[in-house]
Amino acid sequence: MTLPSPEELVTRLVPPQQGDPLLLGLRNLYIVPTRFGWLWLSGGGLLLIVAIQTQRNGPLLLSYLMLGLILLALHLTHFNLQGLELRCGEPAAGFAGTPLAYPLIARSRHRREGVQISWQPISGEGVAADPLMLTLRPGEQTLALPWIPPRRGWQRPGRLKLVSTAPLGLFRCWSRWEPPRAQLIYPRRLPGPVASLPVLRSASGSTSHSHWEQEGTEQWRDLRPHRPEDGSSRLAWKPFAQGRGQLTKQFSAEAGEPLCLAPAAGLPHELALEHLSERIWQLGHQEAIYGLELPGLRLEPDSGPSHRDACLRALATSP
Repeated sequence: MTLPSPEELVTRLVPPQQGDPLLLGLRNLYIVPTRFGWLWLSGGGLLLIVAIQTQRNGPLLLSYLMLGLILLALHLTHFNLQGLELRCGEPAAGFAGTPLAYPLIARSRHRREGVQISWQPISGEGVAADPLMLTLRPGEQTLALPWIPPRRGWQRPGRLKLVSTAPLGLFRCWSRWEPPRAQLIYPRRLPGPVASLPVLRSASGSTSHSHWEQEGTEQWRDLRPHRPEDGSSRLAWKPFAQGRGQLTKQFSAEAGEPLCLAPAAGLPHELALEHLSERIWQLGHQEAIYGLELPGLRLEPDSGPSHRDACLRALATSP
């Protein structure tokens, strides 16, 4: 049985700091000697015992210097984090499974060297990232901390851990904090089949959906799961060779007709949303006109970045 280290024991017993902003001080900073610090302290104590036993001034002076230096390092390491203020920025939306930046605003009255910042996942979700070694300048600066969201929705990156061993490496000072502001995460982008509803224009120019689109043969537009009655002529051979299964090409008889996208039938809900996420992203780049229909929600066909973001937001928050 392995005994936990003092840092592990504090981590288990003391919950991380909550709220925004976070001001580091005596109540939320913890400090213990490092292994090198324990070795230094043991050496100083042993040298003091030798000096007392031998009645020699040289070892006695050296032991005082070593013990005095470790007391100085205790305060310097603690001061390297004490007084630092952190608050959340405005996180931009992004896709699940891709590296994103979570903004934090740091305010400091003086320069701070060797500050390590890392994310620790909550409830075992995600992977702990390697710590970033930063030097904080006096004043206010924005930190973009990378993380990879595992799933869609309003997500928080986890617990933030700040560590410093500067300047001498004799002590390790740390604190933990859970930034409260969530970041909107879109479904991961995965190519695949999506369903599409036709958009019919009325005499007044408004659009409506009346039936599933009749498939033509002028322009290949989409893929869907293959059915035996489709025949081999419409089988998408390239995806089949790539191991993506048997898919049937869908053709649009009316080029330039607006699309209304919907989750493909027969697929798991999360997988269908991921296919829609990729399709909306591609159509957004093509400046195409498209709409979106989800259970309980319908976005009329439109184009542009704001419409694309509205569709992706609907996918991200879909129940």
